[in-house]
Amino acid sequence: MTKIPLIALRTNSIYILFSSVILLLAPEFSLAQETKPAGEVRIEAERDSIVRVADSLSTASRIVEQDTIKIDSVKTKAPLLSDVITYKAEDYMRISRKENRMYLFDQAQITYGDMVITAGLIIMDNEKNEVYAYGIPDSTGAYSQRPIFTQAQNTIEPDSLRFNFDSKKALIYNSRTEEGSFKVLGETTKRENDSVYFMQNVRFTTSENAEDPDYYFYARKIKFVPKKKIVTGLVNMFIADVPTPLGLPFGYFPMTNEQTSGFIIPSFGQTNRRGYFLQNGGYYFALSDYADLLALGDYYTNGSYGLRLESNYALRYRFRGNVNIRYENLLESERGFPDFSQRSVYNLQWSHSQDAKANPNSRFSASVNLGSSEYYQASVNQANSANFLNNSLSSSVSYSKTFQGEPQVNLNVVATHSQNTNTKEINMTLPTVQASVSRIYPLAPKLGSKKGLIQNINLQYNFRGENRIRTTDSLFFKPEMFRDANFGAQHSIPISTNFKLFKFLSVSSSANYQETWVFKTFDRSFDQTARQVLIDTVSGFDSYRTYNFSTSMGTTLYGLVNFGKENKIQAIRHVMRPSISYNINPGFDQYYDQYEIENEVDPSLNEFVDYSRFQGTLFGAPGRLFGSSVGLSVSNTLEAKVRDKDSTATEPKNIKLLNNFSVSTAYNLAGDSLRLAPISLRGSIPVIQDKLDVNLSANLDVYALDNNNRRIDKLNMDNGGSLFRLTSANMSFGYSFSSKDFEKGEKEESTDKLDNETFRNGGRPDDLFGKSADLDGKFNEEEDVFDKEDKADNQWYNYKIPWNLRLAYTMTYNNSARQSEITSHSIMFSGDIELSPKWVVGTSSGFDIKAKGFTYTQLRFQRDLDSWRLSFNWVPFSPRASWYFFIGIKSSILSDIKYDKRLEPDRRL
Repeated sequence: MTKIPLIALRTNSIYILFSSVILLLAPEFSLAQETKPAGEVRIEAERDSIVRVADSLSTASRIVEQDTIKIDSVKTKAPLLSDVITYKAEDYMRISRKENRMYLFDQAQITYGDMVITAGLIIMDNEKNEVYAYGIPDSTGAYSQRPIFTQAQNTIEPDSLRFNFDSKKALIYNSRTEEGSFKVLGETTKRENDSVYFMQNVRFTTSENAEDPDYYFYARKIKFVPKKKIVTGLVNMFIADVPTPLGLPFGYFPMTNEQTSGFIIPSFGQTNRRGYFLQNGGYYFALSDYADLLALGDYYTNGSYGLRLESNYALRYRFRGNVNIRYENLLESERGFPDFSQRSVYNLQWSHSQDAKANPNSRFSASVNLGSSEYYQASVNQANSANFLNNSLSSSVSYSKTFQGEPQVNLNVVATHSQNTNTKEINMTLPTVQASVSRIYPLAPKLGSKKGLIQNINLQYNFRGENRIRTTDSLFFKPEMFRDANFGAQHSIPISTNFKLFKFLSVSSSANYQETWVFKTFDRSFDQTARQVLIDTVSGFDSYRTYNFSTSMGTTLYGLVNFGKENKIQAIRHVMRPSISYNINPGFDQYYDQYEIENEVDPSLNEFVDYSRFQGTLFGAPGRLFGSSVGLSVSNTLEAKVRDKDSTATEPKNIKLLNNFSVSTAYNLAGDSLRLAPISLRGSIPVIQDKLDVNLSANLDVYALDNNNRRIDKLNMDNGGSLFRLTSANMSFGYSFSSKDFEKGEKEESTDKLDNETFRNGGRPDDLFGKSADLDGKFNEEEDVFDKEDKADNQWYNYKIPWNLRLAYTMTYNNSARQSEITSHSIMFSGDIELSPKWVVGTSSGFDIKAKGFTYTQLRFQRDLDSWRLSFNWVPFSPRASWYFFIGIKSSILSDIKYDKRLEPDRRL
């Protein structure tokens, strides 16, 4: 460093002389002030334009000498600072010539390249080329404006720090930083470079409260690589500042935000039937940015084991999906014991969806769930109650393509699978090919709309080819499965038209021509010796053709009664939609033959049986009898216009009193007896608008029964009964409500109507059969049980106590054969109550009123322990009686730190 007694600074073309001593950083540098905001100065690395006085005479004498060296061979010394330093402070900036330091006070900041230091007090030591940063006390004496050290995306918040510009190393005291889910607090930190830190006496945790965490890991020494890893020496776990015996001689904690391959630590436990076990251990493969693979395994000390492969894949704006393959080899008891048994179960799940924008003219999707019928009952590594209670599995893989043009052609290829887990029957179509040509209006005008009977005549072409396989669980994908495959094709050409009659009647008519192709038929004969029907399979192409005709006519009638706007009920409207239809189906007896069953006693009593060689084929045999029938139906809707309770509302509310109540029947014109079909009644009654609808259905029959409970051609009224005989009836409703429904000014969307969609994994869309729990103790969608806003007011006490309840009721009555009994009668319920912001208790159960017993019951207890999660799931009775306790850290990065214990259901039942 060089001391200059006099320095000239040029500001606004005026030279000002300072008779003081200024400290310079180095002989090669000078302090230059640019036009900057108030209080902001920048140090630049530039040549010193001031020549030292001591060397001025010798320099002048050398100028006159002839310099024989044209190019200096000595390289210029690189500057100490590689970038511009800018600094500022809110209160003051002071230069101490005695200490060779600069002081920045209050909201101080120094920027050097990509490094930024902010603090209450910053000291720049020009002698050592170092920076010191501290916090300052506020008006209450509290330590405030702690230093913040930021470089690129890394941020550290210590109590104080020391940084050297030459070595770019730093010492940081009581540092605080956050990396991913981890919050790291170190007593002393040494910054080796911009990517490596060495820390001493370190606490790291995933708790939200880093200053007073409910748990943390304490390490004496660690190596910290931001965004990558933490490598520690001896580390042990503290809970509520109490040391635990849980510790490791060393630790490795990955912290990358990117997918990284690595080992999955298994969970340890014990069962009475299979001994000790290690579950869900394996390896995660980060294959690429578009796909991954998870390989897991289970092992039990009695020899049982399980394997599982899971893969997720996605291509943005194109498609996404996942594949899950599970296999378990399960041993019961021990080899040599009388109760020893062995079985293997497997399950395959595949889901694939295509982005709607990927290709507007073609689409591929898959939803597959197939495997052993006993998988969900026998598997010990899944806890989905809905899957266990469901008795069917289904799959579908489809591809559709649209060929644009006039007319438009649509192609659809589908492979389906349906499996009954009780009977173990499997039905598959491999595949079904469907093609259709859009409607063609050959007589429509080229311009303008179509009017009348003739112009609305249109026709289509439809094709359906199918290969259907029916097999059992034990023969699945074995050669025997494909021997009885049944395949065929159908071509149909529907022709239809519609028009108005007398302005108010809508008339539609249609005729359909259909041709069916099959590739094997079945001839039947009677073996008189064996006294049984013989069926011979005839391979080869065969076909038959059918046609039919139908027409219908309907209208809509409106009835309105006004009571005046001054009344609460201002008007009632009745909407009635009657319709009548006529269908005719010719008989195709040319496709039928006969075989004779001889009577061994009296040949005159021989029996002739009609059959069709197309019986047992894919689409069945054509109808042999002529059919002609008239259908009648009427639909009713009753609505009321009611004055709104809200005085600010300008329009009255529309309330439905009766929703789509329909009556339908049919009369067979070609039949000799029992011409009138049973009368069907359907409808719903809205009890609570948009929340509770009671669904009703019933069937009435006008014909009586004989002593064998068979329908006879005699009116029930003539047989000593009533006009109609009730043969069946059903009533059901679903309702969902919560504490929000009773709070003023808050409305909640109704969720009482159950979605009847069959989910790929089985079960119900609601939780009336219980919530499925993952093996980490977390119930599905437990985060959404109650709004988090309700928990913000008080963390420990709930004066509102939120709750919700879902109900489903159904009753079925059957009297088709004079049994007059209620075949099913049950009510199911599921609900949750938040006893405190951190305690949630829930249950799912039901009561079978007919059997007088509870249905599958599940009790759920959940406790939010801030950084931890505690759950207890209990099935108190039924063959699935079991319980599962879990406590573990919420953060996914430490999900292996947990304790769980379970009592498995006795699967032998």
